[in-house]
Amino acid sequence: MRYGPNCTLPELVRTVAHVAFEVDDLAAEMAGRQVLIAPNSPAPGVLALAGKDPGKRRPVMSGTGMIALALLAAAGRSPSLAQKTPELLPGDPNSDARWEPIERFKKEAPPLAASFEARVYRNASGEAMPYRLFKPKIEPGRRYPLVLFLHGSSGSGTDNASQLDRGNGFGSLVWALPENQRRHPCFVVAPQSNENWPPVRLREGQLPEILLGPGRDRLAIEIVESLVAELPVDRKRIYVTGHSMGGAGTWHVLAQRPDLFAAGVPVCGRAHPATLPSLKDVPIWNFHGEIDQIESVEVSRRAMAELRELGGKPLYTEYPGVGHNVFMWVYTEPALVEWLFSQRRQ
Repeated sequence: MRYGPNCTLPELVRTVAHVAFEVDDLAAEMAGRQVLIAPNSPAPGVLALAGKDPGKRRPVMSGTGMIALALLAAAGRSPSLAQKTPELLPGDPNSDARWEPIERFKKEAPPLAASFEARVYRNASGEAMPYRLFKPKIEPGRRYPLVLFLHGSSGSGTDNASQLDRGNGFGSLVWALPENQRRHPCFVVAPQSNENWPPVRLREGQLPEILLGPGRDRLAIEIVESLVAELPVDRKRIYVTGHSMGGAGTWHVLAQRPDLFAAGVPVCGRAHPATLPSLKDVPIWNFHGEIDQIESVEVSRRAMAELRELGGKPLYTEYPGVGHNVFMWVYTEPALVEWLFSQRRQ
């Protein structure tokens, strides 16, 4: 390879032969090595970097000047190096500084609900589900990500409005904020269920028991598939998120269709333990409040431990001193938006 006189690449890259390796874990492979070119994505689903290799772990070449270019395209998804937890907004969660973006969101976001088109989905069996749809400014020939938002219990019903209102406005409207649409134009779909998203067994005085198999989340998946057929959706960048009942729905939807979603963001929701093996290769960023008195933080701690034991690499953020309304912190984290839209399937 030839380099021009104005090339800005490091001298070692320009003067020493390169050897490329495909690896399963780029972060682990580069541990202890000097990174010369920061991680970058030359193609969808591939992450590359250049680093100095002392020749101790790669016997193909020896000498302190060897360059190893590591490539990763694991399981058809974004590389594991992207699973390092991004930097969150600074400060104590209950500080005035951290409340400021929450209060700003409460003022700026609600008017955006009017830009969500009201629709009703009906399948061939006659089952129906209302939903709201936000469309980006569509350019010819371009495809856009799609975010599926599953509301919490306060959004339940058939009015086709509550899923965008009050607490549910955080997880549904954040993607439609003008600054986010400028950086990441996307479709947002917010269906409304009058039952729990996963199938459940109701128990007096207790939270519902989540069961296996499809529930009302099946219709949410059907809505997504219908929109993929109708609109210029990027099939490699379909995401799901939700809080509380919708957090449980997020876990359940991912388990039903890990082939459909590029990533998921469950918030203060409960996963059925038997579904976790199917999720180990799905990029997940899970959130919970430390003092949640409705859905105990222990359900997230256990799910994270089990996923990691299975070989998964989920991200986990636990907010100290925050309860079940943790969604207000989660969806006002700029890093979440950037992380989600960086995930893609091959």
